[in-house]
Amino acid sequence: MSRCVVLDSEAMAALGAPASRRQREVQAALAVAVRLRREVIVPAVVLAELYRGRGPGGMVDACLSRETGLHVRVTDRAFARLVGSVLAAAGAGSELIVDAHVVAAAVEAGGGIVLTCDPGDLGRLAAPYRNVQVVDID
Repeated sequence: MSRCVVLDSEAMAALGAPASRRQREVQAALAVAVRLRREVIVPAVVLAELYRGRGPGGMVDACLSRETGLHVRVTDRAFARLVGSVLAAAGAGSELIVDAHVVAAAVEAGGGIVLTCDPGDLGRLAAPYRNVQVVDID
């Protein structure tokens, strides 16, 4: 059984975008997580990725204030070590560092569902972890 739901950049962005099928899928997953009392996690590095450029910062802040129950996972030393282990286990380089944070958050929680529009890279990183499921929301 999944212990958490982890949002990657696309899933988080979908929450702040105009109404769409993708947004409805993410909102439905969050509603199920709340009903089942599962933690919903957004790694801080995902927020950093979304804060780039003009405009997205307001969307991120609005989502964080509107979507109660989102836990922002900051990167401390122990989590950084886990992120490095995720990269190493997949034989991946630092180009997948943000995705590795997403998978590591699910691993750290004891297993979970990762919501993404990029199932290829995340699936590769999650492959060594049988308790992490990557769900394509595209």
